[in-house]
Amino acid sequence: MESSRADTLDFRDGVPSEPLTFALEASSRPDGLDAQLHASIARTQRWLLDQQHPEGYWVAELQGDSILESEYILLLAFLGRHRTKIARKAAQYIQKHQRADGGWGMYPGSPLDISASVKAYFALKLTGHDPNADYMVRARSAIRAAGGADVVNSFTRFYLALLGQIPYDECPAVPPEVVLLPKWFPINLYSVSAWTRTILVPLSIMSACQPVAEIAPELGIRELFWKEPCDWPVLRCPGLKGGTGPLSWDRFFRVVDRLLHACQRWHILPARRRALTVALAWMCERFQGSDGLGAIFPPMVWSIVALRALGYEDDSPELRYCYEQLDGLIIEEEETVRLQPCKSPVWDTAITLRALASRGVSPRHDAVVPAVRWLLDRQIDRAGDWAKTTPASAGGWCFEHRNEFYPDLDDTAMVLMALAEQFSPSAGGVATTGAMSGDNRDPRPEADAEAILARTTRAIERGEQWALAMQNRDGGWGAFDRDNDRQFLCYVPFADHNAMIDPSTPDLTARVIEALGQLGHRVGEPAIDRAVAYLRTCQESDGSWFGRWGVNYIYGTWQVLTGLRAVGVDPADPAVVAAANWLVAHQKASGAWGESPDSYADPRHKGRGPATASQTAWAVLGLVAAGWHSHEATLRGARYLADTQNPDGTWTEHEFTGTGFPRVFYLRYHWYPIYFPLMALSRFAAANAELGDDETTAPSTAAA
Repeated sequence: MESSRADTLDFRDGVPSEPLTFALEASSRPDGLDAQLHASIARTQRWLLDQQHPEGYWVAELQGDSILESEYILLLAFLGRHRTKIARKAAQYIQKHQRADGGWGMYPGSPLDISASVKAYFALKLTGHDPNADYMVRARSAIRAAGGADVVNSFTRFYLALLGQIPYDECPAVPPEVVLLPKWFPINLYSVSAWTRTILVPLSIMSACQPVAEIAPELGIRELFWKEPCDWPVLRCPGLKGGTGPLSWDRFFRVVDRLLHACQRWHILPARRRALTVALAWMCERFQGSDGLGAIFPPMVWSIVALRALGYEDDSPELRYCYEQLDGLIIEEEETVRLQPCKSPVWDTAITLRALASRGVSPRHDAVVPAVRWLLDRQIDRAGDWAKTTPASAGGWCFEHRNEFYPDLDDTAMVLMALAEQFSPSAGGVATTGAMSGDNRDPRPEADAEAILARTTRAIERGEQWALAMQNRDGGWGAFDRDNDRQFLCYVPFADHNAMIDPSTPDLTARVIEALGQLGHRVGEPAIDRAVAYLRTCQESDGSWFGRWGVNYIYGTWQVLTGLRAVGVDPADPAVVAAANWLVAHQKASGAWGESPDSYADPRHKGRGPATASQTAWAVLGLVAAGWHSHEATLRGARYLADTQNPDGTWTEHEFTGTGFPRVFYLRYHWYPIYFPLMALSRFAAANAELGDDETTAPSTAAA
């Protein structure tokens, strides 16, 4: 990490106590920006330091759209609890987020989403909302105008079948026998993505048992149907082009689907009992060391349905565990209840540490010590699903508090960078300074600097080796598995969640090589060269890169620029210059950047959307990485961030700039507009700073 004169300053509360000075070119240096940046950085650092949990981690709210609350109510209806207080409060939250046209969308400003709208309407009826109320009439009209319940996705159909609105024959067949297929078979449990796997197994139990909760006819939603369910259109993954001819994968899987339904009706399923036994064991095994199956909302819900379908009682250990994990996602306020899709403590802690370390907060600050220790404690030692296809030693990190079967490359890379930045000699960490004395909350011998350094070194080595082992054959990286790229599986009828597989993506590949670059890897090494070659092949013709896990081309372009720079790609490289030019070309007159999730469905929206602090920060970070730190566009971006900061050090942002499943589910990370702007302003400042002669780091007064 770059060191600067700020590292020698006196500290108050872990932040510099005097203004930083930057060597901006005189011709472009904005008056007063130096002091303003210093104040902005200090405010955000102080705010983040105040949010740390006593155990050492940071975690922000993770927000999805209304389908979480709707599906929660539909689950409660299956359990006979849809008139409870918590169900009514969840319904209040749904009503609060209704669009002006009567429907519900996937993110602020999105068009109506038919599946979200049907589930929301159904949830409101189930909780006692009058169907003749104005907002219900508007919802009904909007839903029917958009095609009605006839065009909902496959997962919504399963909810409708669960509550007796349609027969299971109109849902895709999800046979539990898939758990019996060997790994060498082209279609098997480990050939689909990790998140699909955790949904598929409990859903297959439900599909086999076909449980139905009878509800009062007046609570049903037949008024949303245009046609009988048997005449509803076929289901397809969004964005697929072609491939629907007589000899296509699409046709093949539809024939298989019809055969499976016929076999279920005629009871010609000799392996069904064994398949259910294996599926149940697979599911329950993955409850261990996890905040629910997969530690995400959908498989938690389907696990409850599956266990109930198999006859488990609510007081069984398995169901008590599932209810407890689901309850952990609930945020209850006075009038409403909302749910998170999962929790993000590892992700938030690693990024917060990196943002704090970017400018001024010493590795010996008393907030850093417990955070580092907490991250070290989260490293996963067991072989998860990834080990079914990758012979390697464990060493990754997951996104949540506990998800031992599913470490991912994104979190692993981010944690590796957070640890490396804290303990590198240039950071002035314990490697060169001796004892770390700031943490008085835990006097264990591990607090000795040498012990922490040794432990961190081992953790980094293990994480590094695991990440290298997970590289795909094309040179890139996916999120959870290696070479999980069988595109033909996207034609399975229930693949319309648009995440059936987990192939290489530019943003994730770039983050992994950024981490490897921080650990000393450079262009010229086979793994790095293959990754860089992959990134070159998937650069868009306009210079941008696609962002799978953040919205969208701004996210991808920032991350690839940062990754290429970390492994030594020259800033004058044509790919780098083209990407930087793309960012500059999409800057707004205000100095900000913004992009809507609309760009996933229509690339004409690339780089276009409401201005956001998080995306402005990504663009500034990308330009700094490209060596354009003194460019007018970068200065204007930094100025925008400084000018729009709230007095408490945060930024206001309601847009969804995180991506779950492109075109299907988006996320609002509540701290993206906090720690990313801090990182951007800090790195902008460092890139333009005058380096002092003394590059050692002084501790904060709290840690001294």
